[in-house]
Amino acid sequence: MESFYGFDLGDAESAVAVLPGEEASAPVILPVKDAKSFITAYAVSENGETLIGENACYRTDSVRKGLRFKSRFLADPASRRDVEIFASGVLDELYRSGAVEKTEDNCFYVGCPAGWDKNARERYRSIFENAGYPPVRIVSESRAAMVSACRSRHLQVGHDILSKSVLVADIGSSTTDFAYIRDGKEVEMQTAGEVVLGGGIMDEILLEESVAGSGREKELKSVFEQSPPWRTYCEFAARRLKEKYFSDEEFWKNHECTDTVTVYYRKPVPLRMRMNPEMADRLMNKKSGRLGNRSFRETFLSSLKDIRESLKDGLPELVFLTGGVSRLPALREWCESVFPESVVITGSEPEFSVARGLAYCGRIDSEMRAFRAELDELIASSTIENVVESHITELYRAAMDALASPLLHNACVPVFEKWRNGGIRRLIDTDEEMEKAVTEYLHSDEAKEILAKPVSRWLRTVGDDLEEYTMPICIRHNIPYRALSLKSYFNTTDIDIRIEAKDIFAVEEITWLIDSVISVIVGLFCGGSGIALISGGPAGILTGALLSLLVLILGKNQMEKALLRLDIPGPMRRLVTRRAFESRIGRYEGVVKKSFYETLENQKGEEISERLSEEISEDIEQCLTRMAEIVEIPLGQQ
Repeated sequence: MESFYGFDLGDAESAVAVLPGEEASAPVILPVKDAKSFITAYAVSENGETLIGENACYRTDSVRKGLRFKSRFLADPASRRDVEIFASGVLDELYRSGAVEKTEDNCFYVGCPAGWDKNARERYRSIFENAGYPPVRIVSESRAAMVSACRSRHLQVGHDILSKSVLVADIGSSTTDFAYIRDGKEVEMQTAGEVVLGGGIMDEILLEESVAGSGREKELKSVFEQSPPWRTYCEFAARRLKEKYFSDEEFWKNHECTDTVTVYYRKPVPLRMRMNPEMADRLMNKKSGRLGNRSFRETFLSSLKDIRESLKDGLPELVFLTGGVSRLPALREWCESVFPESVVITGSEPEFSVARGLAYCGRIDSEMRAFRAELDELIASSTIENVVESHITELYRAAMDALASPLLHNACVPVFEKWRNGGIRRLIDTDEEMEKAVTEYLHSDEAKEILAKPVSRWLRTVGDDLEEYTMPICIRHNIPYRALSLKSYFNTTDIDIRIEAKDIFAVEEITWLIDSVISVIVGLFCGGSGIALISGGPAGILTGALLSLLVLILGKNQMEKALLRLDIPGPMRRLVTRRAFESRIGRYEGVVKKSFYETLENQKGEEISERLSEEISEDIEQCLTRMAEIVEIPLGQQ
């Protein structure tokens, strides 16, 4: 049975979650050293024993200690060894407690900040491999938090969150990790990844304020200077008191929220810490040298404003807060002040949302492998091509219905003007000119715009038929069926299928279609079955008499052939007005369509239709592939 483990290795505290097999509905947080959330610290004793968690902070006989090392990973090469020792210690503890069985098929999903690039993630992954872990994948912590929200559904947004633009703020102890996810994809921001701002700043301020007001300031500072582990231990105590207060601020405003830590170093020294509204205000607004002489509030608001500026063309619909500090009510207020158009939400038990989300990613990965295998099988088959080909005649008809009138006006009128002004000597020579004009117009932006609506309607019809095949795949793998609904994506800018007039009426290939149009258009010049156009206008009596004489001498059919080859004098041409010509175009639109439909029915052009079907099918297959990638967004491939 395959089990998926989520390891949220934080700079101050860590957590591990497990999602065993396919039966479990939600991940379970595993206690490590009897703590669900345990301190990210290790100590190696003289006899080689490795301790992790709280006990490692004040181990006196250690030959090596490590804490707060994750925040140094990108800048300090020595931190790699710290991560490996701690990770190895956690794995040993999981094996010792029986939480992980060596004989099982396990996979670990380990979180990292969104700002880490692929190289950093691979270096990080190799550490866990060296530490003896089962297969490891590295996933963005902000993505994991989103997955946790979607899967748990406590936000009442479920999978719909994947279609929204979301700013995720994962507020840790040392850094705040911002990630912007739009349409399921992580979007690069000018202000992204890690911002050196975390709840640890507040812990330090709370400890400093408590020491200053203890009446034992000198003694405590001396202990902290001589024994940094005791200072760290007291900071963790301050952190827990702070989170306790902010988890129910209204209650604690009228009740005592205190904790007393006894520091044992040569002699016991008690340290009483207290949280109240005044202290909460100091934690948020006291300036810190580590923040460039700015407060937590100023730094957080500044980061939000920078992000808003970088996202000014695509502001988030949701702002999702996670991490232990996200319980702080003021954070929501700050986010609402900078993003008033967004909904600000916070997960339940935010300190465990990343670990749970990482475990969920394991199951999603497994589901996606089966999902993609079925989708790939569908794409490899001839199903999509058959569906498209069954509707290809409808596409031709829809295109002609939309283009007949603008094609006649935009292709015929310029050719008529050229003939009228002497640029074309004989009517029979209009064929070549007309073909050029038709080709040019079919390649124009105007033709592309005119086709947009009928093609979109046609694609929706194709999409309806394809859902017969895509919907069961989604249902079998717990994927929302809209995830592969082409109708959901035809109007988006990210996923687009473009079918243009020049592709439908490929002039160089579908000559039979163009000929059917041109044969009717040329009839506009010679009057179709005779003399209607040229015998009209102010010179109608003269030209009518002349043409009548030709009919008597040559016969009707021979007269029309002669007329096509006749170089009609310029003055007579100019007597045929553009207005008269354009008035005939409207009457011929139906004739053009009818001729086109008849030609389409009698001369199918199977080879050309097959090529067009294949090209459209390839576009649809690529579209389905991109939609499948969006479904897979939690896996953090980027």
